[in-house]
Amino acid sequence: MPLIPAARFAPTGTALAIASLLLAGCASTPAPGSRSVTIERTAYGIPHITAPDYEGVAYGVAYAHAQDNVCQTAEYLLTARGERSQYLGATGTGDFGLGRMTNAQIDLFVRNHMDDAALARAADTDAEVRAALRGYVAGYNRYLQDTGPNGLPEACRGKPWVRPMTQADLSRTTELSMIQGGLAALAGAVMAAEPPAAKTASAQPAVDPQQAALEIARLSFNANPEGGELGSNGWAFGRNATPDGRGLVLGNPHFPWFGINRFWEMHLTIPGSMDVMGATGGLSPTVAIGFNKDVAWTHTVSTGKRFTLYELKLDPSDPTVYIVDGQRRKMTAKTVVLPAESAAAGAQPARKTFYASEWGPVISLPRAGLGWSATTAYAIRDVNTLNTRSARAWMKMGRASSMAELRDAMGNQGMPWINTIGADRQGNAMYADLSVVPDVSAEQLKSCAPSAPAAGLFGTAGLTVLDGSRAACDWKRDSAAAMPGAIPPARMPVIVTPDWVQNSNDSFWLSNPNIAAPANISPLVGPVGVPQRLRTRSGIQEIENRLAGRDGLPGNKMGAEQLRNVIFRDKNLAGDLVMEDLAAACRSAGASLSADQQTGCRVLAAWNRTSTPEAKGALLFREFWRKAKDLPKVWRVPFDPARPVATPAGLDMATTATREAVFKSLGDAVAAVRAAGFAPDVTLADAQYREVRGQKVAIPGGDEFEGVLNKVESQGQPVIGPKGYGINYGSSYIQVVGFDERGPVAQALLTYGQSSDPASPRAFDQLPLFSQKKWLPMPFHRADVEAQRVGAPTVLAY
Repeated sequence: MPLIPAARFAPTGTALAIASLLLAGCASTPAPGSRSVTIERTAYGIPHITAPDYEGVAYGVAYAHAQDNVCQTAEYLLTARGERSQYLGATGTGDFGLGRMTNAQIDLFVRNHMDDAALARAADTDAEVRAALRGYVAGYNRYLQDTGPNGLPEACRGKPWVRPMTQADLSRTTELSMIQGGLAALAGAVMAAEPPAAKTASAQPAVDPQQAALEIARLSFNANPEGGELGSNGWAFGRNATPDGRGLVLGNPHFPWFGINRFWEMHLTIPGSMDVMGATGGLSPTVAIGFNKDVAWTHTVSTGKRFTLYELKLDPSDPTVYIVDGQRRKMTAKTVVLPAESAAAGAQPARKTFYASEWGPVISLPRAGLGWSATTAYAIRDVNTLNTRSARAWMKMGRASSMAELRDAMGNQGMPWINTIGADRQGNAMYADLSVVPDVSAEQLKSCAPSAPAAGLFGTAGLTVLDGSRAACDWKRDSAAAMPGAIPPARMPVIVTPDWVQNSNDSFWLSNPNIAAPANISPLVGPVGVPQRLRTRSGIQEIENRLAGRDGLPGNKMGAEQLRNVIFRDKNLAGDLVMEDLAAACRSAGASLSADQQTGCRVLAAWNRTSTPEAKGALLFREFWRKAKDLPKVWRVPFDPARPVATPAGLDMATTATREAVFKSLGDAVAAVRAAGFAPDVTLADAQYREVRGQKVAIPGGDEFEGVLNKVESQGQPVIGPKGYGINYGSSYIQVVGFDERGPVAQALLTYGQSSDPASPRAFDQLPLFSQKKWLPMPFHRADVEAQRVGAPTVLAY
């Protein structure tokens, strides 16, 4: 087990200045090369990283992550630097925010937004956090040094854009992660903002509310009708709900199978100080979802708002001057010009002038009624800008020994846009939305209402627009908040119980329907008394059926085995809700239906109402319900806030217009499936699979709108195509964690494997486990790691 000496890179320019800030007060840092980190791999390439301090652990994390994902990281650093056009072409595209943009647009936005000096000033002052970030940068650079440009995977081998990471680079990637559900999601609207020409109408044009809602939903973490939204299921059970009286946690994030938001499994140990295992996303030295010997936790995307818009009242003589409390204020203008080498031959480099108010950058989203006219403009303010607190929160969570300590770990408001669901070995379960939300009360929403159309966007699209012409409409500053302008933790919803809690991306309202929801919560945290997404309803039904002993499984407690069975049951709740009425209407209509409609009736009558690979009819139902779900008044039983888990339900086939529209949707679905080259009664596996090393691997699960807990979907392809469904989103890192007298008993899997390099044996090597509903026991204890170790350890001096 040779000790490989450390390699060092000399930072220059801005990187040197920022590094000096981060190193301030660290005179006691040991000499380079005097310590070492050990990386051991077990089955499926899971690294177990041990070092005497967090700097070493982070060094090992970055090195091991680069072994699996160096090209992915190197390309993302281009994004963070605003250099995509220069190396990948201005007209090429890349992932950004919640969608894709041209490289030129990404670069212009990033170069306008990023302020390295501000990020350095906002950096966490905790010495261990700074050491960890320093170690991560050094570990990645060490991998580049050890491997050399010609030893890299094909996607980035010998590429000039693969360069050492700087501390500024890492800070920028964190900033992009923090704002991806807010400002970055509206990057296109920021790019579109231009002062109106003199001939522009003085008022905003009228916009259909439904069109505005749809336009805004496309920018949402968890309401995008075209798919690709981030989501998750998180369940936790306390002593009253488990057979052994200990805590039990399900983590099932629904994230992309590509890009920087991919998860990566790891086990981090600082002897005598920390021992935590799970997965992380992005470029992070901390476990984001995982467990230690006493606690387990997961995250789900919260309904909380991450930004507000401000409606600006403009000076009629100058659309770049706005009025606050009767005073004229000039917008700032910043012109960004990309380097000449970023332009195609003979073309001028891209340039853009950005405008900003004291509330934030000016945007333009005319299809949502948020354009820039001669009298009105809109600015966006993101509460997660300069949020550098997440690393410290996750470090403390990894060391927590109870739900109380897990909750306290999030007190610095480092969780940007996520709920936390957890349980401990003592049998306490917790739901906590301690994410960062602007401090705007229900009263302030009323008193600071903007124009009627803009104010109406809160009800129709969940978008908060405040009156920017009054300073009183600023966010509240509560001294208890770690982030000025954010709601402090004491006013956010938290439930700790010996029973159970769940979240599937709806609000805190029904975390457990038997427990009163926290009161006096800001509307910006999430709605109550509204229809729930089908996954939420399905999860609550599954939990309640299990604990009532009416789900066909033995007993009436939720053990780890039952929990694994439930999440992979792949029940299609939409099918359960509508198929009885559809089948009855099919029988009644008989030969009066068209041939395609009769085929649809026959196939769906035989369907088992699951989205398992072997289910015949699951494919057809998906295409049918995709078309029928949004029909006016399609439900027979409307939503009842007193029965939110059971309603809405049924198909209103007694109404002629609805019945005809439903049957048309069914016939159209049959035609669409055939046009894609599939028979209507094929199994789901025939159309929902991925080729892995020449073998078709069936993918279980269903789409968001079907209410299948095991959610999978295709970003960019909302309907079936000639090759079926190109699944690239959904169930990713999945864990079920309980406890015994020694500590955690965990089983997990990572659907797409550890590596983003298609040539790596670790790319999609766990997909067959997912296909066969098998789980991988997690080797947490030292003896288990040693027994399952694959290959020789890597020991790196740092």
